[in-house]
Amino acid sequence: MPPTSLSTPTRRELLAATAAAGAIGMLAGTRSAEANGDGFSPFSVNFPEDQLDDLRRRVAATRWPDKETVADDTQGVQLATIQKLAKHWATDYDWRKMEARLNALPQFITEIDGLDIHFIHVRSKHKNALPLIVTHGWPGSIIEQLKIIEPLTDPTAHGGSEEDAFDVVIPSLPGYGFSGKPTGSGNWNPPRIAHAWATLMQRLGYTKFVAQGGDWGNAVTELMAVQEPAGLLGIHTNMAATVPADIAKALAAGGMPPADLSPDERRAFDQLDDFYKNGLGYAIEMNNRPQTLYGIVDSPVGLAAWMLDHDIRSYRMIARVFDGEPEGLTKDDILDNVTLYWLTNTAISSARLYWDNAHHPSGGFFDPRGIKIPVAVSAFPDEIYQAPQSWAEKAYPKLIHYNRLPKGGHFAAWEQPMAFTAELRTAFRPLRQ
Repeated sequence: MPPTSLSTPTRRELLAATAAAGAIGMLAGTRSAEANGDGFSPFSVNFPEDQLDDLRRRVAATRWPDKETVADDTQGVQLATIQKLAKHWATDYDWRKMEARLNALPQFITEIDGLDIHFIHVRSKHKNALPLIVTHGWPGSIIEQLKIIEPLTDPTAHGGSEEDAFDVVIPSLPGYGFSGKPTGSGNWNPPRIAHAWATLMQRLGYTKFVAQGGDWGNAVTELMAVQEPAGLLGIHTNMAATVPADIAKALAAGGMPPADLSPDERRAFDQLDDFYKNGLGYAIEMNNRPQTLYGIVDSPVGLAAWMLDHDIRSYRMIARVFDGEPEGLTKDDILDNVTLYWLTNTAISSARLYWDNAHHPSGGFFDPRGIKIPVAVSAFPDEIYQAPQSWAEKAYPKLIHYNRLPKGGHFAAWEQPMAFTAELRTAFRPLRQ
C-alpha cells in the first residue's frame, strides 16, 4: 500500500500496490510479456496524493533569486521562464493524466544482473512486426518515447502500411524513472547497460531485433552494435557519434576549424565549439561531483531549471513554449518529464551515470566506435550538432540511411514524433526479413 510518510515510494512498493489492485493496463492487440514465464512482473504507477500536495507546496514556496543581469539567456535559465513554469506547475498541471497514459501501457519489471529494470513492451497486432528497443537519455525518460509507440506498433492507423510494424520495447535506464538505482560505482556504465538490453530482448524471446537511441541512449545503442549480440540486425541514432579525430582534437584545444571543411561540416564544428565552451557545465558537474547536487533533490524548481539547461536550442524552444508559442512540446510535456524525476527521486541517481562513465570510460561521447553492423542516421538541425553525411559515412562503414531533417532537436521523438516515426520506418526497411 502507499506509504503514509512523504518519502518517495520505492519501485517495489509501487509494484506491490499494483499487485494489490490486481490490474495492469493493456493496449488493444497486445499481450503480456509475463506469459513467457521468464521473470517479468507487471507494473503500474500510482503515487500517493500527499506526494503531489508536497510537490505543489514546495513549488509555491520557492525562494527566487534576483533577475539575471543580462537581457539574454547567456547566464542560464531566465527568471521569467522558470517562474512561468512554476506557476503552471503549482496551479494547472495534473500529473494524474500522465499516470493514466503510463498505466494504459503494458509495463514490467525484470531483474537483470541483480538490478530491477523497468520497461514498456507493446507488441504490434501485425504479423512479422520488427522488434525494436528504444533508449532515452538525460534529462529524458521513457516519457520521451510515448508519442511514437502507437504509430510504430499500429502503422496502418498512422499513415503507414502493415509492413512498417514494430514491436516496441522502451526500458528506463538504471537509476532513472522506475528502474533500480545502482548501489556500486561504475558497475552500470553504458557497456554494461548495452549487455543488459541484449539480455532483455533475448528474455522477451526475440531472436532478431533492431535498436535506437539518442543522448545516453545513443551511447548504449552504439555499444550494443560494437558488442554485436546475437540477433541485433542494425541500429538507428538521432545523435550520431561521428566526429573525426582531427576535429575532436581541434575542439578540445579550443582551436580554429580546419580550412577545408564543407558548409555542413563547418556548421557542425561551430555547434560543437559553442556547446563545449558554453553548454557543458551540467555535464562537468555530474561527471565530477554528482552527489553535491542536493539542491535539485530538495527543490522542484531547482530540478526543473537544471533539466531545462541541457542545450541552448532545446532551452530556447522550451522558453518559447512557456511564452505561449506552439512548439513540438507543450507545457505539460515538459512538466511530465520533470515530475517523473521528482516523484521517483532520481535527480542524483540519474546524474551518477555521468560519473560512472567518466571513471570507467568507454570512449568519447561523439567519437566513432568502429561499428561494423548496419547503422541509420537521422540528423536533426537543432541537435547538439547535426552530424554531416561525410562524417557519418566515415564513422559507419555500413551506413544504410542518412537524412537531414528540416525541424527538430535533441528530444526528436518527443518533439517531432511523426517525422521520427517515418525515419525509423525508412531506416529499418532494408533489414526486415
